[in-house]
Amino acid sequence: MPRQTPSQTVGPYFAYGLTPEQYGYDFKSLVENQLVNPLDEPNAITITGNVYDGEGVIIPDAMIEVWDAHNKLFGRFGTGTDSQNRFVFHAVKPGSVEGQAPHLSVIVFMRGQPIHSYTRLYFADEAAANATDPVLTLVPTERRQTLIARKTSAGYLFDIYMQGEQETVFFEV
Repeated sequence: MPRQTPSQTVGPYFAYGLTPEQYGYDFKSLVENQLVNPLDEPNAITITGNVYDGEGVIIPDAMIEVWDAHNKLFGRFGTGTDSQNRFVFHAVKPGSVEGQAPHLSVIVFMRGQPIHSYTRLYFADEAAANATDPVLTLVPTERRQTLIARKTSAGYLFDIYMQGEQETVFFEV
């Protein structure tokens, strides 16, 4: 009988095992949500958001990973660890890589998914670069806003919708 692969066992345990400090366990996380320390980095930005199901209900136990190819930074954070069930990342806004607009690669892990979902986070204040990004321009115009983080007074807001009318665009990688 074949064994299950990691993508077949996403299950609800991943957030507790991969982000243990957030859930009160007594051992260190391998990777945290601070790609940079906002106290030490003057150009630090904060990215917050929620993960929503098809009914528009916040998912309190998803896990988000982000990869910044420009700055070669990686972070991981579970939702459900604050009163608003948000994910929060502290990073430096990435620059362009290989003719692409500044963006973060995002992976969503959550219960009920047989495999994790891949998406991208672009920045609303990079309109000129976004207009020529070779990946973003493949997405139908009316769906592109699902990949663009809005600028707020506190940083950037990027909500992820797993299903429904506002469903975030996901990529097959």
